[in-house]
Amino acid sequence: MSEQGTDYLAELSPTVFSLSVVMQRSPATSPWQRYAWEATGVTASHWTDGVSPAVHLVHQEGELRHYLYSGFRLQLHLDECESYYHNLCSPSPRMFVLARADEEGVPVPFLVTLSFDEANAYQEGDEVVYAVAIPAELYRWCELFVLNQYVPEKRKKRRRTEWHQNQNGSVAS
Repeated sequence: MSEQGTDYLAELSPTVFSLSVVMQRSPATSPWQRYAWEATGVTASHWTDGVSPAVHLVHQEGELRHYLYSGFRLQLHLDECESYYHNLCSPSPRMFVLARADEEGVPVPFLVTLSFDEANAYQEGDEVVYAVAIPAELYRWCELFVLNQYVPEKRKKRRRTEWHQNQNGSVAS
């Protein structure tokens, strides 16, 4: 590939993706909970105009239901490059869907991210975080962004300092 190869591709790639989240409701196995919820996937498109937040029932089979939550935007940020890099290099790269329970206890997605660190910060704050597979077009887009923007820091060996030196610099015995 030529020198301008990835730069040229970066100019052609979108800066923002419009996303929808697929949430699955199934009967719970616990006697204290009626339904179990989980995010099962994310869909992406390049079009961001006119996509408003909405919830649609897209599939129903008995008590199993799939809902499509639309109206999310995904934009990559330079300060999260290292997190994207580590996510893409992991054995199983993931997208993270963050949700909050509404007044009925139903988890409602409010954010979708590719940042491992951002998802972890929300999880430490007691938010619900679902990890789902990354759609191929978003994986390629994030990979191109990381290739163009991120240079891993070379690890440096630290030199051990003598912690038991005298004031004149000689080692105490």
